[in-house]
Amino acid sequence: MSDDQRDDEYIDGVEAETGADPIPEPAADPRSDDAIAQEAAGRSGMTSESADQIPANIMDQTREGEHPYQWHEGVNREHGSTDAVEFIDVKKSFGRNTVLNGLNFGIPEGQISMIIGPSGTGKSVCIKHMVGLLYPDEGDVLVHGQSVPNMADDDLFEMRKKFGVLFQDGALFGSMNVFDNTAFPLRQHTDKSEEEIAEICNRRLREVGLAGALDKMPNELSGGMRKRAGFARALVLDPQIVLFDEPDSGLDPVRTALLCELIQEVHAENGGAYVVITHDIMSARRVADYLAVLWKGRIVESGPASELFNSPNQFVRQFLSGEARGPLGME
Repeated sequence: MSDDQRDDEYIDGVEAETGADPIPEPAADPRSDDAIAQEAAGRSGMTSESADQIPANIMDQTREGEHPYQWHEGVNREHGSTDAVEFIDVKKSFGRNTVLNGLNFGIPEGQISMIIGPSGTGKSVCIKHMVGLLYPDEGDVLVHGQSVPNMADDDLFEMRKKFGVLFQDGALFGSMNVFDNTAFPLRQHTDKSEEEIAEICNRRLREVGLAGALDKMPNELSGGMRKRAGFARALVLDPQIVLFDEPDSGLDPVRTALLCELIQEVHAENGGAYVVITHDIMSARRVADYLAVLWKGRIVESGPASELFNSPNQFVRQFLSGEARGPLGME
């Protein structure tokens, strides 16, 4: 089965304030790129990489005189749990554009994790690798210890049932009301009776505050309501892992805060590994137990959120405080 067929089958089935001091602009380093690479390797434990070993599109994002990975210290702080999902030396390119370039990190069980980083750095690509919509060019992705790229089609289909996915806009079927949208995965993937389906859907819709909107069509819902309906649908199969692709996109600050509160409440009741892709630092402060900061296709630093918000790494400090000056520019 091709990647496109797998993609279509899956979608059809599921359809600042920090108190940190401002960070000064770093001076250009007079050393050669190779010398900088050696120092970066020494800090992070990476193998030494000369400039000509780095993909061109990543070099294009790098200031003159700096090595692309000089801020990637490779610190993966202990999170106190086992990994639900693990990326091992993952590389992924689309044509000449390298998105993931030796990605290593794990998503802990039983916690709300957030993958954050600049736009276009590969956060959503990570989610697609978790569910087998994309496969790495090199490396491996493990879900509960099993290699996703090496799964047979039947095993992959079963593995995907472990996941619930909330897409950016809710991804509701426009021809179905809220109840039927929520019931769709149960009707598609289980042999449950309509009475059992109704009990599950009504319970999940109550959890997200939509008990009174069962008969509404998607075009009758606000943006926040569509996201909550998508959240309910993501939960009906009792997933072990729930993925949120920028759930706060398009929401005002109050509704973003309410959605964060809802994610925390539902996680407290159901448990599991929740993975949130976001740019919103306030959401990270409110919700995250665990943070992974992704830039240029690799993790700069990952670990408990409380520790990363106090990280000495200049890039992490700049990104989590929203400072204009620091290692990240307009490159």
